[in-house]
Amino acid sequence: MNQPLRLVLVLHNHQPIGNFDGVFEQSYQDSYLPFLNVFERYEGLKIGLHTSGSLMEWLDARHPEYVDRLANLVAAGRIEIVGGPFFEPIMTMIPSRDRVGQITSYTDWLQRRMGAKVRGMWMPERVWEQSLTGDIVRAGIEYTILDDFHFKNAGLGEEQLDGYYVTEEDGHILRVAPGSEKLRYTIPFQPPQDTIEYLRGVAERRPGAVVFFGDDGEKFGTWPGTREHVYDRGWLTQFFDALQHNSDWIKLTTPSEAFDNVAPLGKVYIPEGSYREMVEWALPASRINQFEDSKHELEHHGQWDLIKPFVRGGYWRNFKVKYPETNEMYARMQMVSRRLQEMVDDGAAGDLIDQARLELYRGQCNCSYWHGAFGGVYLPHLRNAVYQKLIAANNLLDQYENRGWQADQQPWVEISSADYNLDGRPEVKIASNRLLGLVSPAEGGQLYELDVKSICHNLLATLARRQEAYHRAVLRGPSVDGENVSSIHDRVVFKQEGLNERLGYDRWQRNSLVDHFFAADADLAAVSQGRAEEQGDFVLAPYEAKLRRNDGRVQVQLSRTGFVQGRQVKLTKGITLNAGDSTLEIAYLLENVPSDIGLHFAPEFNFAGLPSGADDRYFSGAHGHRLGQLGHQLDLQGMTQLSLTDEWLGISVHLKFDQPAAIWTYPVETVSQSEGGFELVHQSCAVLPHWTVIPDAEGRWSMTMRMTVDTQLAESRMPQWAEAAAV
Repeated sequence: MNQPLRLVLVLHNHQPIGNFDGVFEQSYQDSYLPFLNVFERYEGLKIGLHTSGSLMEWLDARHPEYVDRLANLVAAGRIEIVGGPFFEPIMTMIPSRDRVGQITSYTDWLQRRMGAKVRGMWMPERVWEQSLTGDIVRAGIEYTILDDFHFKNAGLGEEQLDGYYVTEEDGHILRVAPGSEKLRYTIPFQPPQDTIEYLRGVAERRPGAVVFFGDDGEKFGTWPGTREHVYDRGWLTQFFDALQHNSDWIKLTTPSEAFDNVAPLGKVYIPEGSYREMVEWALPASRINQFEDSKHELEHHGQWDLIKPFVRGGYWRNFKVKYPETNEMYARMQMVSRRLQEMVDDGAAGDLIDQARLELYRGQCNCSYWHGAFGGVYLPHLRNAVYQKLIAANNLLDQYENRGWQADQQPWVEISSADYNLDGRPEVKIASNRLLGLVSPAEGGQLYELDVKSICHNLLATLARRQEAYHRAVLRGPSVDGENVSSIHDRVVFKQEGLNERLGYDRWQRNSLVDHFFAADADLAAVSQGRAEEQGDFVLAPYEAKLRRNDGRVQVQLSRTGFVQGRQVKLTKGITLNAGDSTLEIAYLLENVPSDIGLHFAPEFNFAGLPSGADDRYFSGAHGHRLGQLGHQLDLQGMTQLSLTDEWLGISVHLKFDQPAAIWTYPVETVSQSEGGFELVHQSCAVLPHWTVIPDAEGRWSMTMRMTVDTQLAESRMPQWAEAAAV
């Protein structure tokens, strides 16, 4: 072959913000380190390598020798470092200013630490919109790699993807390369010779072609079963041997060498999209099932391949609709980003501003904003980590304005109304030095975020139980040995027994101040399983909101006239916060209460980030008597106080009632998909104080509770951390 085929291998290594340290270390030992050990031996081979900033920071802190080895290979011209946004955000999810800032800040870091000349970027999750082009080019990037699926959506055929193209937006030119879907499935899962034969066919069809491969580095050792396959049984060594053996016609090269030596195939404008699986996951659950059924039917009749190039699935941004909890994270991130930019526009600068920007960027890490084959939004530690970074950024901005949460700061409190969750309707923000709460009058007057500033923790980073497309596989039960399944993806593995019996779905998000009226005989089992009949119409109905301000004290008053058992009842609830305080005073007033029926009133609270399954995470009563772990179901009577304590986190939440309450508690658990199979995940502790309402002579009933958030234990452990504004 006169003109060699150029093969560009780009690996993408990533661990999200908030992932467990043990997961980072295991991935390093199983994938990143052994790959480097094998690759270093093959002096004639070159690759591109992208490592997300969250992983790179960990590597530089825990294994700097690994980063030094990468730097040596960069200097030798064997590895081209591919940059990108610092902390792996979905680019379409963040403001334009943050796109440019994330990319340029990581480019600077890579240049300082590794001497890398960064010319290209990894597109996180390959989520693309054409309008990104201008920001990418303004950030100094010359090229990126997408999936060939993107190009097929633009109308190109398989035979037109043996090279790269240029695209343009508002005069900004960017080189875009199609990563081969075929190679994503042969590398490393098929014998190396299968890849060689595929490349031979390409080379014969188009001499001088360029073939791009871009995929997760974790598939070389971290994915289940791949360490044994790739290293113990020698797949990677065999693959590199095969490339060297065929080096007379396969030239393994870096991305920039390919772009510098081969002309583009032409120009293309690429529709929004991602890789094929991602756009399928973005669909509503029922639509995914319809899609899969239709696909199998067409495959059965031999027609799928005819229409496959024209089938596109869903739209990534709709994950914020599919999972409203991710929209709340997204909107909170936008709030912090806007506040930071407004302060910068007013002249704010210095270390605190730079630290706040970095924390904001960390809070934009994409993994907990969506869900597909792996945990994503279903993993509480990832959601908690996003909020931790966003709250930390906000704390730093408070500190810059001398409004910090520490005891030596001047106490303050404020209340405001705006469209904080970007749904076209106003929400209410109530905040002090110590707490920040967000309330949605339009959806049941519910409290949907409660930030504890001292420990950077959102007590309402919850997740509702909802139907997923893969739940129909769960309902079939786990696969048994010897069962005929068409592929490993069809196997159903339960990480706990009886998951098919644990499915349940919520009709509302797991917020707090969710106003229920149940039947008199409703019990804990019915309520926890979502079977209790709702006798009122308050849960998701709009409330009228009034904001009140006094010196050192603010209140949002929420009221609605609705129906319970067909009878008209007015409900008013007030949330009051004092300057510098960590207590929410919550008052309820019911008016026009019928005296001939006993209303059963139960305002629901949910508390997130307080896991179950440990003795140092527990419920307790008025005198500190422990009542069980936080994951336990409790059916309590005559309670004037209930506390939830997480000693590991260093927080206690105390609920005190001015009249005795019966209380139900139960864990909210989801059945979700993960790398190792289906698993039960603890999402929040539900706490429902409830009363049989006995009105006074005027048809009125009232109750006041105080919810105090105590973080003295956490603060006493970490004085230096506390002085640094909880970063």
